[in-house]
Amino acid sequence: MATDMKTKAVLFHELGGPEVLTVEEISLPAPGPGEVLVRVEALGLNRAEALFRAGTYYYRPTLPGSRLGYEAAGVVEEVGDGVTEFGPGDPVLAAANFDFGVHGVYAERVVLPREYLVPRPTGVDAVTGAAAWLTYATAFGGMVEAGGLRPGGHVVITGASSGVGTAAIQTALRIGATPIAATREESKRRRLLALGAPHVIATDEEDLVGEVRRITGGLGADVVFDAVGGPGFARLGGALRPEGTAVLYGWLDHRPAEVPMQWPLTVRGYANGAVVRTAKGRARMAGFIGSGLRDGSLAPVIAETFDGLEALPDAHRLMESNTHTGKLVVRISH
Repeated sequence: MATDMKTKAVLFHELGGPEVLTVEEISLPAPGPGEVLVRVEALGLNRAEALFRAGTYYYRPTLPGSRLGYEAAGVVEEVGDGVTEFGPGDPVLAAANFDFGVHGVYAERVVLPREYLVPRPTGVDAVTGAAAWLTYATAFGGMVEAGGLRPGGHVVITGASSGVGTAAIQTALRIGATPIAATREESKRRRLLALGAPHVIATDEEDLVGEVRRITGGLGADVVFDAVGGPGFARLGGALRPEGTAVLYGWLDHRPAEVPMQWPLTVRGYANGAVVRTAKGRARMAGFIGSGLRDGSLAPVIAETFDGLEALPDAHRLMESNTHTGKLVVRISH
């Protein structure tokens, strides 16, 4: 491959709304030692990308010319010296363990270090793969590894209609725990029940703490898995049993999170990237996700599929509308 190969990629040169995303032709070098060239087939969108684009994520883009995108499914086209884990033709997933301002995968082709990739499970198509990795890795890592959720336990899942939220419902069910899905809107209750959530609380109309106490026979949940943060995080402590665990993994409320004070309990922050930066962490996630996709207990909920990099601004607008349930995916044609 020539070192001056061109590819289309999405960049942004200023902070702002979806309109700042532009499709541009950029140079793509040949993969160097330890690197892999991947032809991207599908992208999975994540709330973190909208926050990053707007300048409200926990780290900021370097402008102008920031890249974007955590999650992609594709096929290896070429490998650099020393790469033995992957070869041309291998289906892979981006492991979402990188600075996406530098290595963002919103592109037709990307060159990534080998540790930023994992094998795509056998038989999993690109759209499913793009919707699976980050959602299930976050759900499993946050609820099970950080939160200590076990069979027979109860977990309160806020933002339950999101991609991670729907993955968390399936993950809890797969390990034998009971998910209690929380969403602001009554209109999403039926959809969440249809996805397998045995309990759904519409927080605009119902008292979350009171409902959790009722569902658990007054005991409280073992784990709270929260996507929102802000001052409302403190109130979630009232939904926990004594010595339960509140796990904060998202920042939908940009205000500082307030710590629950219903002691004794454990409060933990969860960042998926910290787990999947290690080979052992990636292997654990890949084992759980791959086995679940194969036996059908994990099946990504895809709200809508878009076509082409040019559709990304519209996909971001839908993501920010909060009207969908599940994951948004963009197919890339070549």
